[in-house]
Amino acid sequence: MVPKGVGVRVPPCAQTPERGLQQNERITDRPIGSAGFPLNNLTNKTFSALNITLNKKSTTNASLTIQLQENDYLPAVEGKVREYSRKATIKGFRQGKIPAGVIKKMFGRTILVEEVNQLVSTSISNYIKDNKLKVLGDPMPDIDKARSIDWETQKDFEFEFQIGLVEDFKLELGPSVKVKRWVINVDQKVIDDTVADLKKRFGNVSYPETSTADCNLFGDLQAAGSEEKKSTYLPLDKIARKEQKKFTGVRKGDVIAFDIQNLFDDVSVLAQTLNVSSDEASQLRGAYTFSVTNISQVAPAELNQELFDKVFGKDVVSSEGDFMAKVKETISGNYKRESEHLLDHEIQHHFEDHTNINLPDEFLKQWLKNTSNGQVTDDILEKEFKLYRNSLKWDLVKNQVAEVENVKVEAEDVRQRAKEMITEQFGGPSVVAALGDKLDSIADNYLSGQDGQNFMRIFNQVRHERILAAIKSKITISDKEVTLEEFRKHAEEHRH
Repeated sequence: MVPKGVGVRVPPCAQTPERGLQQNERITDRPIGSAGFPLNNLTNKTFSALNITLNKKSTTNASLTIQLQENDYLPAVEGKVREYSRKATIKGFRQGKIPAGVIKKMFGRTILVEEVNQLVSTSISNYIKDNKLKVLGDPMPDIDKARSIDWETQKDFEFEFQIGLVEDFKLELGPSVKVKRWVINVDQKVIDDTVADLKKRFGNVSYPETSTADCNLFGDLQAAGSEEKKSTYLPLDKIARKEQKKFTGVRKGDVIAFDIQNLFDDVSVLAQTLNVSSDEASQLRGAYTFSVTNISQVAPAELNQELFDKVFGKDVVSSEGDFMAKVKETISGNYKRESEHLLDHEIQHHFEDHTNINLPDEFLKQWLKNTSNGQVTDDILEKEFKLYRNSLKWDLVKNQVAEVENVKVEAEDVRQRAKEMITEQFGGPSVVAALGDKLDSIADNYLSGQDGQNFMRIFNQVRHERILAAIKSKITISDKEVTLEEFRKHAEEHRH
């Protein structure tokens, strides 16, 4: 029997805190490890250097063998026995006066296991750090060798760990790297459609008994042969012209039969209606029914000051021309964010596809399984390992960019970003101004929440943004003007 933790409880990887695979978590979210381990979970003990041997089986796979002799761990064990003697409460003995022999008899094996385990963990961490080994994941112990230990009689111990390594790789970061930025052209049609939507959104709602082509139908959507119903609404002006007759002239309680593929000309409208991805919407097939529960009709608002104030706030714009210009400015800002978001993904995919990094695939698969509490199976690895591998490559690329370009994030940078985020959530600078100095304490409380995970999340976000900014400053980015539909089509293709 292997005492709990022996040769197993190695320190977590350095880049993100250790965690099990959570529900709905993809393996692409797993941490990748690094060239060293954090030692903040260890006590301030000084150990002599142990006999550790590195055996490289290939450029990406190796083993670490660590040999302990009695004089390596005995001082720590005896120190722990003395501590137990001082602090333990045992019936029949005065506290602080318990003989060492009694402590050894009752707790000796537990103390030995804990001290050896801590010594092994510390020594491996220091060895990896001192020798600048680029380790992925965590060292994995040889369980069979650990099971063979006789803790009652053995004085010397030997442990073996498998480690996964990453080779140095060449990163192309310069003008020769060319990526397109897809810039959405804000044409008059987009502006007109947006204004029409705003007029509807802020229009007067009525509830006619019978539907017309400009109504919205509310009800339950159901596939033929299925018991599952989905409550949704259908905007009749978006329904394909050939299908509209089925949906006009209907009343509450009517049931409409149709083929889901023919409902809309644009699959993105179906996706929005059903609250699913465009990919999922495009896969829908066959006969459906829609049971009408309500009918609404919106009389578009007039293009006047009342509408201007509802959309942008009181007196922000005061004429139709200013309103149209503000609409265009808002659309342009939204589209610019979409373009930059897609550009970030284009950059990521470029480096994933064009950076040659040799990785210890089999080691990583086993490590993912070992650290997932049984949630990562062979089937999941078959489906998702390629995604994980690409995500890992991208993390390694970002780490190298951060090192080469000296990308740093200080604690104050994280604090400032948290304050900006809170300011936005509270409703802007004017609202937050009333808080005064309280904003600092609110930010600090937030960053310390969830055991520091909030801090790490914002830290990683700021670091990610700065690394991408560094990459963009080095590569060649060419703008390509496209329509909104062309952008959507390319974005969908990019996701696959």
